[in-house]
Amino acid sequence: MPDATILIIEDEEKMRRLMDLVLRPEGYRLLLADSGEAGLKLLEEGGIDLILTDLQMGKVSGLDVLERVMRESPDVPVVIITGFGTVKSAVEAMKKGAFDYISKPLDNDELKIIVKRALDMRRLTQENRGMSRELRERFDFDNIVGRSAGLATVKALARDLAATDSTVLITGESGTGKELLARAIHCASARAGGPMVAINCAAIPEQLLESELFGYEKGAFTDAKKAKPGRFLLAHRGTLFLDEIGEMSAPIQAKLLRVLEDHTIEPLGGVKGVKVDLRLVVATNRDLRDLVQKGRFREDLFYRISVCQLHLPPLRERMGDISILLEHFLARYRRERGTRIAGLTPEAMRVVEAYPWPGNIREFQNMVEWVTITCKDERVDVRDLPAYLKAGSPAAVGAPSQPGAERPSLLSFGMSVEDVEKAMLQEALEKARGNVSEAARLLKITRNTLRYRMGKYNITVPDESP
Repeated sequence: MPDATILIIEDEEKMRRLMDLVLRPEGYRLLLADSGEAGLKLLEEGGIDLILTDLQMGKVSGLDVLERVMRESPDVPVVIITGFGTVKSAVEAMKKGAFDYISKPLDNDELKIIVKRALDMRRLTQENRGMSRELRERFDFDNIVGRSAGLATVKALARDLAATDSTVLITGESGTGKELLARAIHCASARAGGPMVAINCAAIPEQLLESELFGYEKGAFTDAKKAKPGRFLLAHRGTLFLDEIGEMSAPIQAKLLRVLEDHTIEPLGGVKGVKVDLRLVVATNRDLRDLVQKGRFREDLFYRISVCQLHLPPLRERMGDISILLEHFLARYRRERGTRIAGLTPEAMRVVEAYPWPGNIREFQNMVEWVTITCKDERVDVRDLPAYLKAGSPAAVGAPSQPGAERPSLLSFGMSVEDVEKAMLQEALEKARGNVSEAARLLKITRNTLRYRMGKYNITVPDESP
């Protein structure tokens, strides 16, 4: 921050002049005060990025300045300037919140280094605060889209739980938005400034899950060349989200129970426990009570994690939210990709509303992404919908589906939405003989949108025509 504003509070004129000569050529804006009182008046005017203050002055000391800054402008770092015999007092000032101290006689290079480090810390703090604000906005409860009564009840209860530090169990089918709800709880809690660490217990092999959660010390096993912190330690002073906890093995369940009981983890190969301070949010699409009865989930652990439960209803129980979700995702793709789709025709909407959405919101979002790729008009018609949706919808075939019949899914066709989009882009570029503008015309998208999608899939065109 070479253009930062630094307030120097020093009652010795020679020291003020020296710091001015050292720091002004570095590009800093300097405000000079010859007393604590004068310094506090300049502080009231605002715009200060860093304060350098002598410790021992007249009526208002450096400690008085520090206390005032910590109370009114805690994000402004304070560096204490101390003389011989007052280093102990400077250390006490650091305990009260000072960023650092520097001793007289001043070393010019040391002064520059401390100032740069303090300003870097302030910049990072401001960036982190901005990121935290952005995350809170992104994962705010209002971003859990829907107005159905069931969802509204869940969101209201989740807001109340966010104000506590209790363990939360989120249940619901796959694709209902359990992790989104967990992140909203974290961002609305007192731990929002800390990390939010997530891990899917079903996605990691059992033999690796323990080391991922608890970490390990150097030499704990053959390939442990150095120590590695686990997710519990990474989530210290924040929130740990354990998705699909029903897939966790019995030994790891036992270790998790101990963490909940005494807030201590034992890394693999460690000789003593490590205290952790975190909030635990867990989720599952399984019936944990049924797993307890079958002996596949610890009963004592179940009661520890199920005090505060939230159940996300499946999409088929909140069909009134379909139109809201549709506009939400279409607006996202219009913003991110430049698509021009405004909505669905009434016939296509009837097909969408007749489908039971077994994959819930995740499947619904995939469908919306699909039509933004395949539809060339402003309104999506039935012909633009995925084949599996039309085949599985009574409205699409004009007759009720057979009871118990298995509905085909998008995966049945062996291609993901990404595969289909990439293939369409490549086909259009081949037809256009590498001419990007012509390929964009064939796809009925803008040239910039095509460029964006080509970059997404690392598609290049040799000797490309402009």
